[in-house]
Amino acid sequence: MKSALLAAVATSALLLAAPASAQGVKIGILNDQSGVYADYGGKWSVEAARMAIEDFGGEVLGQKIELVTADHQNKPDLASSIARRWYDVENVDMITELTTSSVALAIHELSKEKKKIDIVVGAATSRLTGDACQPYGFHWAYDTRALGVGTGGALTKAGGDTWYFLTADYAFGYALEKDTSEIVTANGGKVVGSVRVPLNSSDFSSFLLQAQSSKAKIVGLANAGLDTTNSIKQASEFGIVASGQKLAGLLMTLAEVNGLGLQAAQGLVLTEGYYWDLNDKTRNLGERFLKRTGRMPSMIHAGTYSATLSYLKAVKAAGTKDPEAVAKKLKELPVDDDFAQGGKVLENGRMVHDMYLFEVKKPAESKKPWDYYKLLATVPGDKAFFTAKDSGCPLTK
Repeated sequence: MKSALLAAVATSALLLAAPASAQGVKIGILNDQSGVYADYGGKWSVEAARMAIEDFGGEVLGQKIELVTADHQNKPDLASSIARRWYDVENVDMITELTTSSVALAIHELSKEKKKIDIVVGAATSRLTGDACQPYGFHWAYDTRALGVGTGGALTKAGGDTWYFLTADYAFGYALEKDTSEIVTANGGKVVGSVRVPLNSSDFSSFLLQAQSSKAKIVGLANAGLDTTNSIKQASEFGIVASGQKLAGLLMTLAEVNGLGLQAAQGLVLTEGYYWDLNDKTRNLGERFLKRTGRMPSMIHAGTYSATLSYLKAVKAAGTKDPEAVAKKLKELPVDDDFAQGGKVLENGRMVHDMYLFEVKKPAESKKPWDYYKLLATVPGDKAFFTAKDSGCPLTK
């Protein structure tokens, strides 16, 4: 009996000391699931990650793939607390989606400290692969530079040469205003002013009046999610577009267009990294997602699918979950899936792929549900994003 007891104790000790790899591969989706960005990413991004895991086969290296999720409520301190627990206690191997730039920057720094991989999809700031880059950090789907090149460049070239910005008052808004302003001025335009708007505002009237009085040809909405849809609705009430100014939704996705409806959104010019009706591959993902959720994916949802799938492919190719080896493979493997075709990951962690400039259709032009966009131009990835050399990332020096 004594020897049996000792054997049981020894077995328990071995189980407790078992490496994290024996516990499977664990992926975390950390995003806004209840606030201003809940429709933009939220539970739909979780479903996209589930799709990727299922498509991969549910296991990698003979280990089950597990998905955990949490709502960070757009609070960097809460997000950091959750991520720290995931890394230290729950053996989460990779965190993705990470809506909200202030959150993404905080988790990016924590992931560097813990030597864990994060793949940002929902947050926009180009700083993630610029001055804030780190060896285990990646950025998928889009960034503020790509949005500025697409929407800012196109509208300025088309004669919208004076701009006024309504800017979300945190890291994302600042980066989007900065990157778009640089594109506007490089194309011969001028920024005549801007105003900072608190996140999750309900009343945009005073900010819109300032934009209206500026007489700028373009009112650039450097915000996202419900903030964008609310500012567009209230701009209509003030007659801003009717009086001759044009609204530029600098970060709008299919989710926000759907929320507005074509009657309100028609004519808006925007840039996305994905649209379900572009080609056979994007339609395949879109139609499967629609069957599961009742809605078509935006670039955030499709990007989360791609980021999750790419991570799993890198783990398989590396033959290990070791972050150094997986990060190396992420930068070596091409990204060719239902989100992006011909994508590549640069040394600074930026996934480069084509971006698309769209105009929202008039209601009469839409022939079927979710038929919302007219393609105006394809922006090649090497034109949309900073090169690794020009990004400001210390890793590339």
